[in-house]
Amino acid sequence: MKDYIESGKAVLGIEFGSTRIKAVLIGEDKSPIASGSHDWENSLVDGIWTYSLEEIWSGLQDCYSKMAADAEEKYGAKITKLASIGFSAMMHGYMVFDKDGKLLVPFRTWRNTITEKASKELTELFGYPIPQRWSIAHLYQAILNGEEHVKDIAFQTTLAGYIHWQLCGEKVLGVGEASGMFPIDIKTKDFNKKMIAQFDEKVKDFDWKLEDILPKVLVAGENAGTLSEEGAKLLDPSGKLEAGVPMCPPEGDAGTGMVATNSVAKRTGNVSAGTSVFASIVLEKELSAPYSEIDMVATPSGHPVAMAHSNNCTSDLNAWVNIFREFAEAMGMEADMNKLFGTLYNKALEGDVDCGGLLSYCYFSGEHMTGFTEGRPLFVRSPESKFNLANFMRTNLYTCLGAMRVGLDILFKKEGVKVDR
Repeated sequence: MKDYIESGKAVLGIEFGSTRIKAVLIGEDKSPIASGSHDWENSLVDGIWTYSLEEIWSGLQDCYSKMAADAEEKYGAKITKLASIGFSAMMHGYMVFDKDGKLLVPFRTWRNTITEKASKELTELFGYPIPQRWSIAHLYQAILNGEEHVKDIAFQTTLAGYIHWQLCGEKVLGVGEASGMFPIDIKTKDFNKKMIAQFDEKVKDFDWKLEDILPKVLVAGENAGTLSEEGAKLLDPSGKLEAGVPMCPPEGDAGTGMVATNSVAKRTGNVSAGTSVFASIVLEKELSAPYSEIDMVATPSGHPVAMAHSNNCTSDLNAWVNIFREFAEAMGMEADMNKLFGTLYNKALEGDVDCGGLLSYCYFSGEHMTGFTEGRPLFVRSPESKFNLANFMRTNLYTCLGAMRVGLDILFKKEGVKVDR
């Protein structure tokens, strides 16, 4: 394995999730051989959920160095060369830059529900669902708000696209990630030209045209550039990693979920659960109508995907589990988090089918699926409810998937979407 790594045959994948940045080195049989991670959290600054550029780069460097240290500890291997690199990150959001590459406003993540007016107007204009999280909704909302920075925009991208651009100089996106910026024409596997023209016609007051500020769309397997000298130093400040590594099109976390679960073929689906939760179903044909509850995105190879996405999943659940951790520690017991999660989750299996009449709403942030602009986690019971640990945990697990179910009901009951696996 040492020779394999040091000869530059290993592949590196890095993903920026909402709570962790993960670097995984992949071996010859496609299995992980070394890894590193960095914990981080979004911040609510002036009403906007964001991460700073400093957090992005320090987090990337930390998880890369931990992965490199893991490879050295396990195999005595020093990483100087790689076969290829791929980046993925939380989809959507708003990152805009001026002609000098300066970020114009702090990164606005997918978690913000501040674009309701833009989302509704664009959905009506295109006859196509434009969720609040999508980059185009953020851009149009900034225009509606009369924000000063809009006139200076020279480039708009996502977090994955930004990191890729900084490391190799190419302003590109994988088609799956691009489908969370602006609608994709499934025939051309590129941004929908008709809708771009409609948008430009609606916002005539700027020197830029939409096509000029969007990244180039690529499908899986296409050349997306190579790691530059500056990019190599950004990724590995120790200076060991050499430039020239081929890079694949940057993708979104939805695309990585599809690939990781082998759900890229028609009539397959997967659920990705974390800070947010979404179910992605690869369609045989387009839906009969647009739905505000359903995102239309694409696989990394450009096939249509219906996604039911909820902004809220594990944040409130994790907070409750931490209460049990604090209790255990206060009682003088050592709290192993894996054992704690496993015990509490399995306890939920003993709960009543109706959760004993308990109710929970895990909305840490706003929830577009059910029409809430801000989050207020809530646990409710009546005097007659069966309040015990099993029902409590079952309720908290159910609510993680509750809002997403609204979208799935539309797909399965209204549209008759079929899934084999």
